[in-house]
Amino acid sequence: MNTIITTLSGTVYDLEKLGITTREFNPSSPSPRNETEQVDGLHGLVDCGTTYDARIIKCSFYLKAADVPDYYLMRDEVFKLFDSRQPFYITESYNPGKRWLVKTNADYSIDQQWIYGMFDIDFIAFSPFAESIGTTLNPFTFDSDIWQIGEGLIDEVPTYTHKSTSFRIFNAGDETIDPRQFPLRIVYKGASNNLTVTNSTTGDVWKYTGSSASGDTIILDRVRATKNNNSIFGVTNRKLISIAPGWNNFKLSGTSGSFEITFDFRFYFL
Repeated sequence: MNTIITTLSGTVYDLEKLGITTREFNPSSPSPRNETEQVDGLHGLVDCGTTYDARIIKCSFYLKAADVPDYYLMRDEVFKLFDSRQPFYITESYNPGKRWLVKTNADYSIDQQWIYGMFDIDFIAFSPFAESIGTTLNPFTFDSDIWQIGEGLIDEVPTYTHKSTSFRIFNAGDETIDPRQFPLRIVYKGASNNLTVTNSTTGDVWKYTGSSASGDTIILDRVRATKNNNSIFGVTNRKLISIAPGWNNFKLSGTSGSFEITFDFRFYFL
């Protein structure tokens, strides 16, 4: 088993190539936070919904140095690799298409045995979900090294760029893409008048009380709405588009002439 570290800046560290072997990579189960309410005169509690807490990923490693002096250099390199002043992504080799955004959750010590070092680290993933390494705008081919079996992908290759007013968007993950919590970027290029984007599956409707020309670009980036990099939030209905797991049926109205709309997001897994 191997572990890959990817920093927020995109630097990749292959632990195996650095002489560090992964013995265990064990995410805890999702930890539910059950919201309840007690009502006088009724038995039990009223279920008000459940969300998930952060998750702990228990990992065990051992390192092998060239000699004793090299061991101390490797020990210090380990401390640098897992520096948690900034979060970083970790990926296990058995799930190469998924990554976790983590920090170390506590201090740890390295047990030296001559040129070997054994150590355990508890990582905390503040999100309970692993995310796909690839986004919907990456090619859906397994030879691209960003997708894997077990990511909910289907035989039909989904399309995330459309030029018609009715289309479907596929979410292969376990979780709804809510732009208040997860990155979601919808880009519309073309002319429009009172553009409306409707997800018939979720019931979400976004409306823009304005117009765009053929060379204009309207972007819904999480909770922000812009046209040509200028905010248009105040002239929208101030709603958001979410994408449920599975197929989502979309409709556009207010389009004019030729246009293109793209959906860019990742998939999230328990």
